[in-house]
Amino acid sequence: MIRYSLICDHGHEFEGWFSESADFDRQKESGFLTCPVCASASISKTLMAPSVATARKKEEGQKLVFDQVQKEAFIKLKEAVAAVKANSEDVGERFPEEARKIHYGESEARGIIGNASPDEVHALIDEGIDVAPLPVLPDDVN
Repeated sequence: MIRYSLICDHGHEFEGWFSESADFDRQKESGFLTCPVCASASISKTLMAPSVATARKKEEGQKLVFDQVQKEAFIKLKEAVAAVKANSEDVGERFPEEARKIHYGESEARGIIGNASPDEVHALIDEGIDVAPLPVLPDDVN
């Protein structure tokens, strides 16, 4: 995992964890990376001290290191994401259209998941339609 210090265009600083450097770029481009304070999607990396790789760190590889409370919280987060996926219909690229139909009563109320561009997500939110990105989580917990 890679940890980046991030900042939004409103000056809110926060951290983000990514499976690889390209993961940051993909999430930013897709609009799923937003400020936890103001929901701005204009995010950039800030300067941070590098982590020096020691022999021990190289042996351990890139792993998440949790204390027990963090591990339990992470497990609950993975279970919550799995429950959302298991109890939702995957509508793929039709997500914005289906979300509107449900919101305006043109289709049965149900949980859906799918894909939407940042512009489509912002348009849905502007219409008062509740949407949220599902986090992409690593498979293993130490």
